[in-house]
Amino acid sequence: MSEHSRHGGARKIINHVVKAPVAETRALLHDDGEMKPGQGWISSTIALSLGFLCLLAVLAFHFPQYLTTPDLRHKYSVDVLRQVLLVGLLVAGGISLGNLVLNRQRNINIVAFVLVFAAVALGGSRVPVGNFPDHTPYIGLDWFILDLLGSTLIFVVIEKLFPLYKGQAIFRKEWQTDLKHFAVNHFIVGLALLTVNFLLHHLFGWLVSSNFQQTVQHIPFLPQLLLCVLVADMAQYWTHRAYHEVPFLWRFHSVHHSVKTMDWLAGSRQHMLELIFTRVCVLAPLYILGFSEAAMNGYILIVGFQAVFNHANVHLPWGPLKYVLVTPDFHHWHHASDDEAIDRNYAAHYAFLDYLFGTAVKSKNKFPERYGVVGDYMPDGFVKQQLFPFRRHDTAAEPPA
Repeated sequence: MSEHSRHGGARKIINHVVKAPVAETRALLHDDGEMKPGQGWISSTIALSLGFLCLLAVLAFHFPQYLTTPDLRHKYSVDVLRQVLLVGLLVAGGISLGNLVLNRQRNINIVAFVLVFAAVALGGSRVPVGNFPDHTPYIGLDWFILDLLGSTLIFVVIEKLFPLYKGQAIFRKEWQTDLKHFAVNHFIVGLALLTVNFLLHHLFGWLVSSNFQQTVQHIPFLPQLLLCVLVADMAQYWTHRAYHEVPFLWRFHSVHHSVKTMDWLAGSRQHMLELIFTRVCVLAPLYILGFSEAAMNGYILIVGFQAVFNHANVHLPWGPLKYVLVTPDFHHWHHASDDEAIDRNYAAHYAFLDYLFGTAVKSKNKFPERYGVVGDYMPDGFVKQQLFPFRRHDTAAEPPA
């Protein structure tokens, strides 16, 4: 066999085993639309996603001091997480191997199996975790993995069971941009919390009264939790309203409103400075009033759920509750670009605040016709959207009225 033939054969093998799988995986990640069942796309995507998350989880086990969130690592069980990781590896590996045997989406499943193999080779669920320093710079990789896994398992199922728009694809247009927002918001959780805590203590520390805080903390749990949510939502309402009525603030908030398809991932699109500013404004009164740790934990669970659920592609018969609590139906109108929806429905938890302040939507239509910013001037892409408020744009300088 000539040297030219050997090089040609090696090139074909590389193209067949490496280049083609990588190219097809990249194409999948840049694509959108509904996946038709029966062709292996759904199972292959699950295997690829799980394999990637498992590899990230193994890295988190190797470097917990830099890749895990201190507040979380003190609360969850390492043994339970090892079992979850093992199940993930078995499911991803089993699906990818099964698809390879059946010759379904071969290239995608090669990449999925390589990810699983790499995770196992690096120790899999048996990576030892010893003692490590607790006060190191970190990114919230564990928070990203757990929240993405939990959110997809819960909210995608809910969206499929109770959809508002039945034909809407899971991988709708611009999902890649919103996933990047989701990831970055989780990765910078340490920096965001550090910044927020610094600002809270230095700007509002002088307002704290220990006697008054003790009085608040002695309120029974349930009424204290409801009061905590009400105080937070009052702060959220006026901060949110300012974003819409002050042109400079709208430059930042318009990033969040540029989502044209509502689903569980849509709420993640947010400018990083807005994220920090909003948290300071909302948490400041809670910090000053001194709600108990139990009430604050309850509030965090509620705001975490509603922030995702209220953007989801979900419709349920809420009855009279729709006038009390913020639901997906209520919040979808806030994101609508219909004329009657502009600058309406600001509340995050209690819908009655908008009825009280006269900003609730009044429309003959049951659901909005379109979403996004009026004029559709927001560029796609995470970096472009983070830079958008600092660039000269005549459209962005105007409030969305």
